[in-house]
Amino acid sequence: MEALQSLPSAPSLAACACHPEQSRGRRHPQERAPTRSEFQRDRDRIVHSTAFRRLVYKTQVFLNHEGDLFRTRLTHSIEVAQLGRSIARSLRLNEDLVEAVSLAHDLGHTPFGHAGQDALNDCMKDYGGFEHNLQSLRVVDTLEERYPDYDGLNLTFETREGILKHCSRRNAELMEQREPGGIGWRFLHGGQPSLEAQLCNLADEIAYNAHDVDDGVRSGLIRIEQLCDVPLFERYRLQALAAFPHLQAPCEQRRLLNETIRRMLSDQVYDVIAATSRALAAHAPASVDDVRRQPAMVAFTPAMRAESLQLKQFLFRELYRHEQVMHTMGLAQQVVHELFALYFAKPVEMPAAQAAQAMGGDEMKRARVVSDFIAGMTDRYAVREHERLTGKRLLAT
Repeated sequence: MEALQSLPSAPSLAACACHPEQSRGRRHPQERAPTRSEFQRDRDRIVHSTAFRRLVYKTQVFLNHEGDLFRTRLTHSIEVAQLGRSIARSLRLNEDLVEAVSLAHDLGHTPFGHAGQDALNDCMKDYGGFEHNLQSLRVVDTLEERYPDYDGLNLTFETREGILKHCSRRNAELMEQREPGGIGWRFLHGGQPSLEAQLCNLADEIAYNAHDVDDGVRSGLIRIEQLCDVPLFERYRLQALAAFPHLQAPCEQRRLLNETIRRMLSDQVYDVIAATSRALAAHAPASVDDVRRQPAMVAFTPAMRAESLQLKQFLFRELYRHEQVMHTMGLAQQVVHELFALYFAKPVEMPAAQAAQAMGGDEMKRARVVSDFIAGMTDRYAVREHERLTGKRLLAT
């Protein structure tokens, strides 16, 4: 039998990438795994977490009951990981770290997407507020219960740094008190995260725009004809029609949309690779610590950045603020507000573990326990709990 040709090996990491053997480690020291790098280990812990499984029933724009083909937080996270790994490989960054951060970045998102987040933040305004990004870190640091001798998933510094994309100064100061020189430090002193973390942030934006166009058209709330006024979309629609004229037929509009989005995604990936390569050549960071002291380097070109912003503005105006979406999100916010008030007043309505925690502290502690419980809910569980407690069925499940 003819010998199989070996596959090409992965490119070596750039000096400025995150090297797993140089990781700043975990909060609870552990021996290294014999067959996996530290970042592969992080990814595996995330995939096996309870919070990751819940993402399949957490919404993006359309609530879970509104259709089987719309994106969920889980499918969005997988798409971010795919885009991130594609870019990371070309830039010789650490693909495993990019994947770990991508899969974990939405673990703290509430049910009902940004509407749920805004409602929960309003409920928590007197108790420290609610930041979904900080909640993702809280999930992996504290709320997951998988190990006998510590809370959380005990992820590496680099993965935790990537998860925490945004943070208020007040929360950064609290984090710095608990963990001096840790992941809150850069929000106080103006540093940057690793290139892998920067890449996940941009891949998240690219994935959002593309799949919200797809889901928006699929839902019927926006039409391809409307998107023709958006330069970023129209350029690739015309390219698709030039290559495949038969896609002009009404019965081929789904294929036309898919081909347009595919081309748009590909060009954005190539644009990021080109722009970031130029930035790396100009700044020449020799290590990940150099990266943290430099300006952000993972970026679009100015032209692509401007066009991406135009698309985002279109989606905000025509999809996120569409009357139907706003009506549904208003009901979703009512569910969150009423659940918070009910659990806060009567913690015994929560499962025994949460009830015990809520009744064992002051109002600040009680509010945070209730917030954690609601933030962890899926869309359908929140709707069912609300119906159980109020007798009202505001949303389908």
